[in-house]
Parts: sequence; C-alpha cells; structure tokens
Amino acid sequence: MGPGTLRGASAEAMADLSERLGKPATLDEAATIGDELFAVAVLLRADPALRRVATDASLPAEGKQGLARQIFEGKVGDASLRIVEAAFGHRWTTQRDLPDVIERLSEVAIARSTGAKADQLADELFGVGRLLATNPELRDALANPGRTVDDRVGLVGTVLGDNVLPATVTLTKQALAGTYGTLTAALEVYRRVVADTAGEGVATVRVAQPLTNAERDRLKQALATQYGREIHLNEVVDPSVIGGVRVEIGDDVVDGTVAGRLDDARRRLAG
Repeated sequence: MGPGTLRGASAEAMADLSERLGKPATLDEAATIGDELFAVAVLLRADPALRRVATDASLPAEGKQGLARQIFEGKVGDASLRIVEAAFGHRWTTQRDLPDVIERLSEVAIARSTGAKADQLADELFGVGRLLATNPELRDALANPGRTVDDRVGLVGTVLGDNVLPATVTLTKQALAGTYGTLTAALEVYRRVVADTAGEGVATVRVAQPLTNAERDRLKQALATQYGREIHLNEVVDPSVIGGVRVEIGDDVVDGTVAGRLDDARRRLAG
C-alpha cells in the first residue's frame, strides 16, 4: 500500500504533480495543502466510482478536470485544487495510484511545513515509533478497529499534545488511515519522506550505549561519503548488541556489533 514503485503513466504523473506542488509560499500554506490533499486521498479511496471515473483513460482530460473543480472547489484552497485538477487530468497505470500519489504529496507538503525543523520532525516521528514499540497497550488502542477514527485521533492529540511539532501530530493522525498497513510502518515511511524532502537519507543506528557527538559526526560523514548524500541518524540504545554499531539504511544493513559477530561465528561453527 502507498506509492511504492510507480510504473509508466503513474510515475510520469507523480513527477509532474511533484513539480506542481513545488515549495509553498509559507509554512502555513504547506500545512494547509498537506491537510487538504490527505482529505482528497481519503475521499478517493472511499468512493470507488469517483476513483474509477477520475482514472478512466477513455474520458477526456478536460472533462475529468471539470469534475474535480465541481467536487472540490470551495472545499480546498486554490493551490490544492490546482494539484487535484492536474491529477484528474493525468493517465494512471492503476486506479489506486491516484489516491496514493495525492497522499504522498500531502506528506511532502507537511514535511515542508516545518521549514528548518525537518530534522526535528524526523526525530519526533522516530520517537513516536519507539513509544508505540515500548507501549503495546497504546499501540493496540490506536490500531483497534473497534474504536472510532475520531476517538483514536483524539487519543493521538492527548498523548502527543503540545510536546511535539504540529506536523508530527498531523502525520501520526494520518498513520491511522492504514495506508501503509501498520502505524509503525507508516511512521517509517514518513521518516523517509521527511529525509528525502530535505535531501537526506535516514539511518537507524543500534548501539549498546549512546554515541558521543564526535562518534555521531564520524559515522554521519562515513555514511554520507558512502551514499553520496547527507544522512539523518536515529539512534536506538539496545544493550543486546553488546558493543559496536548496527546501521540500517533502507534494505542495507551493516552489522558491526559484537552480538552480530558472535552470531556469525556460531553459524560458521554450525556449518
């Protein structure tokens, strides 16, 4: 779920719509666009008939764009409406790609709404993920389909309150939509979106004890050299690694921990 690897017409549509999104004039405008595009994506997922018409390649683009204006004009701002109109006018490889892409643009806009605080947003999203990992009762309450969406949204607001950026609260609430399957999976996607929007990569670093500032700087420099871009680090202190560092970047895992080396030794002996 979510805009994974887009193909053909959908990839072209994503590229064009990303360019149209551009950089909103103000941080408040970016936040508003993010909220509005997410609402559009939710509506498109809930209304298969509308989604089918909006992605029907046999219908003229102008007619579909007119339909977008008829439905959304006055309900979203001009900037959001221009993006939705353009989206309705595009060809799509599959129907689900349309709401997926609009939701991804929502995430990008919300990331941009933090301005120079993108690193703080990434850290806070990581922190929310850790909070859920260590509090199964909270995680289950937020994922419980028996509770209304409004109830779960209210719980997010109660738990996070004013302790984090508004963008962190917004994205955590969006994670409740289930687009990415689980809350933790959604938060992981959002961290990558924030890093990509800031022109960075994101790495999870597992260590037995906290890194010093000098160690963090050396690791960031080494990873930046290897991956050709700045890397944002999220640090997990995990005594089970014993010593050393385990780095996870996307599908890449570099395990330099003592525990990892012991496991390798055990496997070689067993073999």
